[in-house]
Amino acid sequence: MKKRVLFIDRDGTLIIEPPITFQVNNLEELEFLPGVIRNLYFIRKHLNFELVMVTNQDGLGTPIYPQNNFDIVQKKMLNIFQNEGIFFDNIFIDKSFPQDNLSTRKPNTAMLTQYFSDDYDLRSSYVIGDRLTDIELAKNLGCKAILLSPKTNFIPNTALITINWDKISEFLVVGERKAIVQRTTKETNIHVEINIDGKGKTDISTGLGFFNHLLAQIGKHSGIDLIVKMKGDLNVDEHHTIEDTGIALGSALSQVLTDKRGIERYGFCLPMDDCLCLAAVDFGGRAWFVWETEFHREKIGDMPTEMFPHFFKSLSDAAKINLIIKAKGQNEHHKIEGIFKSFARAIKMAIRRDIFNYELPSTKGIL
Repeated sequence: MKKRVLFIDRDGTLIIEPPITFQVNNLEELEFLPGVIRNLYFIRKHLNFELVMVTNQDGLGTPIYPQNNFDIVQKKMLNIFQNEGIFFDNIFIDKSFPQDNLSTRKPNTAMLTQYFSDDYDLRSSYVIGDRLTDIELAKNLGCKAILLSPKTNFIPNTALITINWDKISEFLVVGERKAIVQRTTKETNIHVEINIDGKGKTDISTGLGFFNHLLAQIGKHSGIDLIVKMKGDLNVDEHHTIEDTGIALGSALSQVLTDKRGIERYGFCLPMDDCLCLAAVDFGGRAWFVWETEFHREKIGDMPTEMFPHFFKSLSDAAKINLIIKAKGQNEHHKIEGIFKSFARAIKMAIRRDIFNYELPSTKGIL
């Protein structure tokens, strides 16, 4: 079996990088990133990765950065890691300045040529770092990057952007929870993409303005990145567009949660002005739907109110979930918006994952 590697930066990734000098000169400045020790121990114990430290230390060994200063800090850092069961298989340090343009300096790979062999699976390996040079190093090695950064925008060749080492462990254990569903019939053509570990970003286009608004509530309040592109036979009526959206979205949820180990499984009740809305969900693998609410208008916006329960029934069948929805109130707009928001929050609760308790949430041992 080929070996996988985590190429890990030091300053800003393992330990906090001082903002002015950008170098840790003494033990008083040595401070670990939150969660890094616990998570590296978890990775070392449970996952099949070699750990390789790769760091640029500008001018190391010169008067501006004495070698002795670095050695004291490095030795202490490694001792702390080793006392917690964390060992690095290799450590690579480049001492040059950026203007030297050396092939050994990240993002160049001259220090790492031993990994360009049939012994290593670089496509399944990662560079973990806090700078764009770490992303470039990943590209040059032929692997992907995990970026420790508060940025939320997409960066090519980056598998994960986070400020949380727990998220890094989670990702390395179970990977991305993303799904794409393309469903085409004689009545509709729908494309759905979801990332249930996203930021709640949405891009919705169904041809029904109010339906777009409600679907955006699911993304926003569940934290799921959601893309829905629907072209339906609205010249006939709204039925097929709404029904097939529910089927496609439910199918995407079912796909992405095939492995339910570590999830909470259950999930929400919330008020919206005059309304009280409840959506209870169970990702138990069996479809069941209960709807207990009434609407006294034929339409809200451009959506027939009779299609609200039909949408959720289609979704729950496709997702293989138990779903019970109840709502009481006077304002019909508030009522249905509250239902979609409470459903989103229920989903958010149920899909929450704890990799440190990575078991199926069932006494049966199967979901």
